[in-house]
This record gives sequence, structure tokens and C-alpha cells, in this order.
Amino acid sequence: MTSLFRLRALSLLLIPVALSAQTGGDIPSKIAALEAATKSAQSAGDNAWMLISAALVLMMTGPGLALFYGGLVRRKNVLGTMMHSFILMAVVTVIWAVAGYSLAFGGSSPFVGDLHFALLNNVGSAPNPDYASTIPQQTFMVYQLMFAIITPALISGAFAERMKFSAMLVFTVLWSVIVYDPMAHMVWGKGGLLNASLGGRFPTLDFAGGTVVHVTSGVSALVCALYLGKRVGYPKESMPPHSVVLSFVGACLLWVGWFGFNAGSALAAGSLATSAFVATHFSAAAAAVGWAGVEWMRNGKPSALGAISGAVAGLVAITPASGFVKPMPALAIGLIAGVFCYWMVAKVKARLGYDDSLDAFGVHGAGGTLGALLTGVFAVSAVNPIFKDAQGHTLASGLLEGNAHQLLNQLVGVSIAWVLAIVGTLAILKVVDATIGLRVSEEEEAQGLDLSQHGEEGYYWEASA
Repeated sequence: MTSLFRLRALSLLLIPVALSAQTGGDIPSKIAALEAATKSAQSAGDNAWMLISAALVLMMTGPGLALFYGGLVRRKNVLGTMMHSFILMAVVTVIWAVAGYSLAFGGSSPFVGDLHFALLNNVGSAPNPDYASTIPQQTFMVYQLMFAIITPALISGAFAERMKFSAMLVFTVLWSVIVYDPMAHMVWGKGGLLNASLGGRFPTLDFAGGTVVHVTSGVSALVCALYLGKRVGYPKESMPPHSVVLSFVGACLLWVGWFGFNAGSALAAGSLATSAFVATHFSAAAAAVGWAGVEWMRNGKPSALGAISGAVAGLVAITPASGFVKPMPALAIGLIAGVFCYWMVAKVKARLGYDDSLDAFGVHGAGGTLGALLTGVFAVSAVNPIFKDAQGHTLASGLLEGNAHQLLNQLVGVSIAWVLAIVGTLAILKVVDATIGLRVSEEEEAQGLDLSQHGEEGYYWEASA
């Protein structure tokens, strides 16, 4: 065996000599070419994954959220509700191209970006190494756009069936610039106050948007519901979903699209994306079981609406943690979220009496807050070694790993998201209300937003001859 080992070692030593003889001694250039080809292949693979992820996240808004929310409202409001999601795919894209992307990812200030990338200036095929070194910055830009689109669309669930379409558009434009862009910069932008990897004062772990997307949208939804007041007839009149089937299909599309949302946030097609993918699926499954199980015990029957609501709650809660936790903690986060969000929707909303039409706060605001805090508990460096000392040694990530201070950082991040959402949303609502008005008239609300705002109906029933 020793002689065989020596023979193999000698053959390995002779390979460079043979290569040198064949290539005229140009081994360094061959190695350089091989390295370039490897980097090119990695870039192509990462770019393909990120483009697919961007498409998956866009699918979450339309058709996912459009169907999910559309099925939950009364028949006379189905098109108006779905139109909220669809039109924001267009409007937010324009805002993002003009200034939104730059405000979120330009510059390096603690609170908001600059206009360095305004009108997508300098956003091309070259990577931005601050954010993703193996994909074109244009890919990173369009991927982040899909998050900017779905976030205000989530808010629409709180004011469904009673806000003017024109008011919704103005509100969304202002909210995207005043609330979303600064929060995105603070958490994900270079030098942002809460950025955990690029110099943040309070490093908050938010892998895919627990604070940026769900807390801001959910809390803003609660403010909208309180400011606009209840729908005419609520809660005395029964207002059941007109089509749980539509919502069921929408929830399934959200579940699939969420893999792009969370696993895509790895910004590369590597093991971290796999870990986030697994965590996402496990949490959604556990939350669906948790919500349906509690509902079953309380009401004697598990409803389809409860099961799909639970799955969405689990997806919301795992969003900030997806790139930092192992599969078993992901199951725990999902199970806790399913039970907690059920309690928020079935108990707390009824007790406090606010009319959050489609439970945007109960699922996204409450679930996002819970998930952000639990991230500080369950995060481990074995999944994502994000914290390192001056010598490059990996440090503990979460409470259970020995970093108790991280829970405080998570609380700071959540608190800032709450304050920004409350103050920003309230100010915007007052401005819009004072200028063009927020609510439709009682007559228009009774007629339905499909006809009063769009002049069409979602369903036309023809009498048989």
C-alpha cells in the first residue's frame, strides 16, 4: 500500500511538468482561464436562480395575493380588490425605477438612501459587490422590486371594500417612498441603521423582510382600518368570503411563490438558499396544522379558510428567520405562529372591535413581529455565520446559541418598524383624506366597488332561455 501511495503521489507531482511541456510553460494563464470560466458558470447559475425567484415573488402578488384577497371579500367587491394587487404591479414599478430603488439601496446613510441610482443610473450588467457579487445589479434591482410591489398590496386587505381607488393609488405612492424605502434601506442598505452585515448600529436579523415587508405593512394596515372606520353594517351584518375556492388557489400560489421570496434572498444558488427553502416549507406546514388544530378544538371542525390562513401565517413568521434557522426551529416557529395568529384574528380583533377586513394585521403585523423576535432566539451561526469578530472568527447569532443581546437588537428593529409605519401611515392618510378623500360614499359601498369604482362586475349571471 505504501509503494502504491508513493507512486500516485509521484504521478501527481509530474502532472504540472507534463502540462508545462504540452502548453509551452503557460500554466498560470490556463489556471486563470479555468478560474474565469468557473466564475462565469457560477454567475450564470446564480443569475438564473435570481431571475426565477423574482418571477416567483411577482407571482405572489398576481395571481397569488389577488386571488387570496379577492376570494375573501363579498362578490360585489372582487374585481376592485383584485385590482389593488394588479395595479400596484405597474405603479410601484414606475416609482422604483424613478427613485425607489435608489432610496432603498443607494448611498450609505443610516436612514435612507440617496439618488445615486435614480432613473436606474449606473444600474446595469455589472454586479454591485456590496449586495450581490455574482449577479448583475439589474437582476438584484428587479428582484428587490418585487418585494416593493407586494408590501403595499398586503395593506389593501385592511381597507378592502371601502377605500376609493384614487385614494388607494395616492396613498400607495406616498407610502412606498415615505415608509417602505427608508425601512428597506435601514435593514438591507449599506450603512443602514439596522443592517446586520453592512455596518448597522443595531444589527437586526431580517433575511427576507419580516420587518421591511410584514411588520410595516401589517401595522400600517391596522392604522388604515382604525382611521377609515368599519364597513357599513360591520359587525352586525354577516360578511363571509364569496369564494373560498379563489382564496384556496391564491394561498397555494403564495406558498409556492414564497420560496422565491425567502430562498431567493440568499442572492445565490447555494446551500443557504436550500436551507431557507426548507425552513420556509416546514414553517408553513406546521402553522397550517397549528391554526387548523386550534380551530378544530374550539369549533369542532377545521375549516379550509383556517388552514390556508395558518399556512400564510407560518410563511410570514419564518420570513425573517428563514436564512438563519435549522429545520426543527422552523417547525417550532410555524407552529407558534399558527396558534398565535389564530388567536389574534379570532379573539383579539373581536374583542377590540376594529374592522381589519382581510386580517392583514392579524396575520402580517402580528406574525411578522413574532417571527422577527423568534429569529433572535433561534438563529444559529451554523446556518449563516453573519457575525464575526475583528479576527474573522464566527460569533454566536441568537439567544439559544449564547447571543442574548441579539434579542434586544430584534426588538429595536421591530420597534422602529412599528413607529415608522404608524407615524408615516397616519400622516399620509390625513393628507390624502384632506385632499381627495379616502372613503367611498355609503351608496357606493352598498353598490360595491366593482361598479362604483370600475364600472364592471366580476360575475355576470345570465338567465337561461
